Amino acid sequence: MTLRRFLGGLREVPAATAWYLADLGEARGKQELFVRQSPQKLKVLREHALIESAVSSNRIEGVEIEPGRVRTIVFGKPLLRDRNEEEVTGYRNALQLIHGEAARVPITEETVLTLHQMARGEIWDAGRYKEKDGAIIEKFSDGRERVRFTPVAAALTPGAMRDLLQYWEEAIRTRAVHSLVALAAFNLDFLCIHPFRDGNGRVSRLLLLLQCYHLGYEVGRYISLERLIEQNKERYYETLEQSSASWHEGKHDPWPYLNYLLFILKTAYREFEERVGQTAGPRGAKTELIAQAIERAKGPFSVGDLQRECPGVGLDLIRATLKRLRAEGRVECLGRGQHATWQKTPHRK
Repeated sequence: MTLRRFLGGLREVPAATAWYLADLGEARGKQELFVRQSPQKLKVLREHALIESAVSSNRIEGVEIEPGRVRTIVFGKPLLRDRNEEEVTGYRNALQLIHGEAARVPITEETVLTLHQMARGEIWDAGRYKEKDGAIIEKFSDGRERVRFTPVAAALTPGAMRDLLQYWEEAIRTRAVHSLVALAAFNLDFLCIHPFRDGNGRVSRLLLLLQCYHLGYEVGRYISLERLIEQNKERYYETLEQSSASWHEGKHDPWPYLNYLLFILKTAYREFEERVGQTAGPRGAKTELIAQAIERAKGPFSVGDLQRECPGVGLDLIRATLKRLRAEGRVECLGRGQHATWQKTPHRK
C-alpha cells in the first residue's frame, strides 16, 4: 500500500526525512574513501558485523545461543546442538550470500523465498508462504493479549507479494520516489503483508541489507544493521505499529517507520566513520571492541553484557581488559564474584 501510493505521486516528504536523505547522501559519498584508506581495519569490522548480524537478528525473535558458541557457529562447521543454532547458522549463510553475491541476487519472489528457506533451516514450511490466516499478537506479563495488526490473508499473500515486487522494480526504474524512501516503504509493506508463518522479521532485514547493496549503501558490510535495530527494538515496534494502522485501507502514516529505518542507516554510517578511525589492527581488534562496548554503556554493566555486545570475544579477554581498564582508572567494579557489575568511573561520561 505504501509503495503503490508513492508511485501515484509524492509531492513532498517531511523535513526530518529530507534531513536524513541529505545526511545519507553525504555518507555514501564518503564511503569509498574510508574503504580505500583502511583495508585491515575493515576486515575486522566485516567479521564482527557478520557475527553481530547473525546473533542480533535471531535474538530479536527470541532465538538465542550460548555466547561461548557464537564464533564457532558463525565461522566454523560445528555439529549443531539444537534448533536455535540451526537458525543462526542459516541466517549466517544468507548473510554470506548477500555480502558475497549481492550484485547477482535480484529482488524477486525466488530470492524472497530462498532467503526464508535459508534463514529458517530445515523446518517444514521454510521457503513457503503462509497457509493460514493469523494476527500479530502482543502478549503481556500478566497474561493479557491484544492484536497489534492483522496481516494480509494467506490466500491473497502470493498476489500481494508479486504486486510489491513489481512496485519496487517500477520505483527504482522510474525514480518516481527517492530510492531510500522506496526501500523503507518496501520494508514496511513487506512486514504488513507478513507473507510467512514465521521468520518475517528476519527476511525483512536480509532484504533490507540486499537492497542497500543494490542502491550503493554498503555500510551493512561493516556495521550490523540488525544489531542497531535490536538496540532500538522498542522504537522499531512502536513505529511499525504507528505506520501499519489503517494500512489495508491505504490511509496509514508511513513516515514514523520510514524515518526509523533512515535513522538506523544514518547511525550505521556514523558508527562506521567512528570505528574506522578507532579500530585497532587485527591483533588488538577484539580488545578495542570491548573498550568501545564499555564506552557505549549508559550505566552499570556486567561481563555477560559485554559478551552480548562483543559476540565471539572470549571471557578471559573481557576480564583481562576490565582488569587493565580498572588499573588505568577508567572503570570500577561494583561488587564481587562472577555476577559483579561494573561502571565507567564517575568522571567519565
